[in-house]
Amino acid sequence: MNYNLKENIIPALPDLLTLYNDAGWSNYTKDEELLLKAYHHSMYVLTAWSDDKLVGILRIVGDGYTIVYIQDLLVLKDYQHMGIGSALMKKALNKYKEVYQVILMTDDNPTLRAFYEKMGLMLGGAYGCIPFMKFNFT
Repeated sequence: MNYNLKENIIPALPDLLTLYNDAGWSNYTKDEELLLKAYHHSMYVLTAWSDDKLVGILRIVGDGYTIVYIQDLLVLKDYQHMGIGSALMKKALNKYKEVYQVILMTDDNPTLRAFYEKMGLMLGGAYGCIPFMKFNFT
């Protein structure tokens, strides 16, 4: 399967909504304006395209020197297990290889855990860290 990676292109809203709806991330899609604002204020956006179709995306926030936070990584279900997610992660991690902290939060399931460990990330406990979080779901 052929695909191209493109840096710092913010896709059109319908393309973003297709990705987020496919992943079931409805908290992001219920406020479309907020989703677009989040992308326009992100530090780095990396997209994967099959011809003119958005098939994957990775979004980073942070300062780019001491910390980057991989906020979103999505690949359309029909395009998963083709190396797209790995290519997005590898390119992003290489871009910020000198950054002190790379943080990512995800669902706790064996498949995701194995994927991110394969990408070189470790559970926070391996560093003696625990997460503190506050969510404001409406």
